[in-house]
Amino acid sequence: MSSDYENGYAQFARMAGEENMATLISRFQAVCPDFEKEVIGVVGGRIWTRQGIDLKTRSLCSISVLAALGRNNALTLNFQMALRNGCRVEEICEALFQVAAYAGFPAAWDALEKLQEVLAAGAPPESKNDGTSRPA
Repeated sequence: MSSDYENGYAQFARMAGEENMATLISRFQAVCPDFEKEVIGVVGGRIWTRQGIDLKTRSLCSISVLAALGRNNALTLNFQMALRNGCRVEEICEALFQVAAYAGFPAAWDALEKLQEVLAAGAPPESKNDGTSRPA
């Protein structure tokens, strides 16, 4: 039986790519290795692997919450994952309109600026995923 950490690592690696996983892990290991284990195990292994909604919908939910909370550093990786999970840029923009209506235009504006940075940096191409894929 796989651990939550193993499942989470595999799920994040599929969505974010191995190169982003190495960056994510190294970011925390020097200061607080247990934090990285919890993030990967709980968020990746127990939340992102749930079967109730598809990965595309889960990505749009995550982006909306992060944008509303002003968590722009976390948006970078989540925008990349959303594109790999089948979200189109237009769909991400529509989610940010919802953020503007309920959390304020400044929050949505900041998120749009982060999205522009991600796209300009050569974010992963939009997936051919039809948006209905379920976690593995």
